Amino acid sequence: MLGIFKNKANTLLGIDISSTSVKLIELSRSGSRYKVEAYAVEPLPNNAIIEKNIAELEQVGEALAKLVIKAQTSVKQVAVAVSGAAVITKIVEMDAGLTDDELEYQVELEADQYIPYSLEEVALDFEVQGRSARSSDKVNVLLAACRKENIEVREAALALAGLTAKVVEIEAYAMERACGLLAEQLGDGEENLTVAVVDIGATMTTLSVLHNNQTIYTREQMFGGKQLTDEIQRRYGLPVEEAGRAKKHGGLPDDYEREVLNPFKDAVVQQVLRSLQFFFAAGQYSHVDYIVLAGGGSSITGLEQLVQEKTGTRTLLANPFSNMTLSHKVNAGALASDAPSLMIACGLAMRSFD
Repeated sequence: MLGIFKNKANTLLGIDISSTSVKLIELSRSGSRYKVEAYAVEPLPNNAIIEKNIAELEQVGEALAKLVIKAQTSVKQVAVAVSGAAVITKIVEMDAGLTDDELEYQVELEADQYIPYSLEEVALDFEVQGRSARSSDKVNVLLAACRKENIEVREAALALAGLTAKVVEIEAYAMERACGLLAEQLGDGEENLTVAVVDIGATMTTLSVLHNNQTIYTREQMFGGKQLTDEIQRRYGLPVEEAGRAKKHGGLPDDYEREVLNPFKDAVVQQVLRSLQFFFAAGQYSHVDYIVLAGGGSSITGLEQLVQEKTGTRTLLANPFSNMTLSHKVNAGALASDAPSLMIACGLAMRSFD
């Protein structure tokens, strides 16, 4: 079983293995108040991850080992995630009143018709979502299946760093959980909110639309911050490492903002508009109440305001830690700067309290 929906009582590190870095969050909780106990980000070598798949196992394992040392954590159990593109999900109706064992047996019987692989090749999990709207004798059951190789390579990378994967989740679900921490920023108390979360990664931008904090739509596009890095590298003749540092810390020529940064910001806005158009065309919704920008590519100065201006929709930069206390070993400024890119890691760390 994947472990996507299984309850875990032990503290888990939330570790997000993304295209260009590995990110770690450790949380504790007292009542309803969270505390960031540990946090770290460690860059990955180029091409260690290709299209969200681990291509260089040892390099990722080494980066994870450095990440744990940097975070100064002793926790060894981890929640990690796979991308939505790697997972098949399906809601099916089953008889109400079945035990977990009976449901599991029935799920395995049903899954064969929905999964285009041999069941021997996949990890499978399920969760009862509630009564079916069509029949009180039925329940809706969410099935989730992923190729075992996607799970095993993550387990192997973590093992190289002395870590154990206890939960493997879908990125969209981790993002959904972290979005629950944004309630005060998203009109706390308002009901029936529809929120578009735009996660701008290095090579992939993912739109997740949540209604009442439940994911109702996801779409991935091949677009991300690496395109800005590549343009800096091309225009100014910099090695890729220097281009990445300059993008984050500055020091580029005077024409950078006008000739490189502004066109990239315009391209981001076009991606957001296009993604929303696909969402509106796919169903019953014609607007969203908020746009939340997440991911490493979302922290560009002025991008939040530009997206709001061009879409006419209230837009904010994600920070799931705004109401959390911090351990003495956590750098508040660095955490605030990295916060938009830590949504998935934060949502994974929250699995400790399910």
